[in-house]
Amino acid sequence: MDPRDLAIVGAGRVGTALAVLLQRSGHRVVAVSGRDASRKRAARHLREVPFVPMLEAARRAEVVLVGVPDDRILPVCETLASHGAFRGGQWVAHLSGSQPLEVLSPARAAGAGLLSVHPLQTFPDVQAALARIPGAAMAVTAEDDEGYALGEGIAAGAGGRSFRLADERKPLYHAAAVFCSNYLAVVEGIAEGLFARAGIEDPLAAFAPLAEATFANVMERGPAGALTGPVSRGDAGTVRRNLEALGAEAPEAVAAYVALAGAAARLATDAGRLAPEARAEVEEVLAAWR
Repeated sequence: MDPRDLAIVGAGRVGTALAVLLQRSGHRVVAVSGRDASRKRAARHLREVPFVPMLEAARRAEVVLVGVPDDRILPVCETLASHGAFRGGQWVAHLSGSQPLEVLSPARAAGAGLLSVHPLQTFPDVQAALARIPGAAMAVTAEDDEGYALGEGIAAGAGGRSFRLADERKPLYHAAAVFCSNYLAVVEGIAEGLFARAGIEDPLAAFAPLAEATFANVMERGPAGALTGPVSRGDAGTVRRNLEALGAEAPEAVAAYVALAGAAARLATDAGRLAPEARAEVEEVLAAWR
């Protein structure tokens, strides 16, 4: 990708970090816009870049990166389009992993090309994004080869490893990312609470080696190969005792246990590690708690 004039509309954690990384690789960041939090991020990480209203930012750039929250992408694009901020020959990209390109349709109507670029990573703050985007996989979605080439260039400029993702597959892709990251944190949150109720002081420190070893096993052996525990062994009695304990002391965790145990049974069966008759015994226990 040749250096282009880029603007960030909605300089959140990811947008700000992308601007910094693209600037480092030779691209020109001509403007940044957003709310007060964006202004503070820009003042810290993009000191030489003008912080301007979003209409002015979009008008200045060849490539407009829309970094606002998912549900605001379409309204922001509608506002920009209604004020003549888009033009032919311009490119407009959003950074959402779940939203289709259609949310950028007001820009298309003005003659701009559309694409999206989504880093497959988690970013609690800008510093983490600056460290984690380089080397991360980045999903690129576009309407034509020129758009894909631009998106792949943006990913490469930020240090990422791009792959092409069809627009209609984005919701499923994003659901996978939610399981991979968000629900992993939720499961560990449930475990933390249960360990605490069992009388374990400082549960995070206690279960950190188990969690880290499990994740390392998943990366080395794959999820099916790393799966251990009562379901994968067909130990229906232990599953029953687990659920009885949860029912008595943490009933809010029963539904999650049953759902995950059912998923574990399917995974173990598909991998040839759980015999049908053993799975049937486990499923009988689970059915009593659904």
